[in-house]
Amino acid sequence: MKAEEGELQRGFGEIRLFQESLDDLWHLEHLIGPGDLVFATTLRSVESASDKLRPDKPEKRPVRLGIRVERTEFHRFANRLRITGIIEHGDEAGSYHTLNIEPGYEISVIKRWRPVDRERIDRAVKASVYEAVHILTIEEGEAELFRMRQFGPEAVLTITSGSGKESGTGLRSSLFERVASLLEGITGPLVIAGPGFVKDDLVRYLRSASPELAARSLVVETRRIGIGAVQEVIGLGILERIHEDIQLGNEVRLFAELLSRIAKGLPAAYGRAEVKKAIDFGACERLLIVDTLLRDEEIIHLMDRAEQMNAGIVVFSSAFEPGRQLEGLGGIAALLRYQIG
Repeated sequence: MKAEEGELQRGFGEIRLFQESLDDLWHLEHLIGPGDLVFATTLRSVESASDKLRPDKPEKRPVRLGIRVERTEFHRFANRLRITGIIEHGDEAGSYHTLNIEPGYEISVIKRWRPVDRERIDRAVKASVYEAVHILTIEEGEAELFRMRQFGPEAVLTITSGSGKESGTGLRSSLFERVASLLEGITGPLVIAGPGFVKDDLVRYLRSASPELAARSLVVETRRIGIGAVQEVIGLGILERIHEDIQLGNEVRLFAELLSRIAKGLPAAYGRAEVKKAIDFGACERLLIVDTLLRDEEIIHLMDRAEQMNAGIVVFSSAFEPGRQLEGLGGIAALLRYQIG
């Protein structure tokens, strides 16, 4: 993402945003909400006069519109964010219109920007500098590849061993050949993770078959494969070591810290009532919120109060396992400065 910030008065003002990827659209969904004013160039049908018996199909022309947002919809598999609202500036003011935002699309957003919004923009801008990290988890007979999006790991493909006619070394060699072939298109860092020695044998194979890819690979020992191994890799801080977005690692570690405190009876709170009580007492040190609650007025009020007492706020991705687990605790929790009883 690219961002150009205008002059903001007490956090209110215009920021121009240029989306470059699916990750940026996901960020944008959480940056734009009901009541915000969004300006963009879009196509509108313009009917032309005609003396024909059958009217011409309305012509679509680019126009600049300002939309007062009512709702947003992130269509991940269509690579699109839909922003719907009433036109306030431009032709046909007062009518509804939907902006279909895709990578390569520039918009301007006028709203009150919260510190958590500015942090999200900064994170998206920094992440655009780096190439995507992939994590390959592998054990005997099976490998799974994940692309690290900023909203969490995205499964790319699963590779299993060939027919039962092969066995032992032949079966492993066949798996390695298929893995190497499918990894040819990856240009960024690659983490190879899993239990046992299969991952190490794969790296030795890659040093011969694809030296350039092997040079960009990092081997990590995990107890599992699949999404469980990905979470272990993130929790170990591996992504930070290769300059990837640190947010997912923060989510893993903070949620583990929350569970540890709950289990040991240390200062922590979860659920709206307990978190509100902690904020009332001024005890909130770090507020943890799942992104699906960012449109909730009660939650926004709690965030405002937490910010006033200099509490840190971390927004969890609902597309990633710690965020889903946080949803099971009510979607909101807090690490406290002291026990409130």
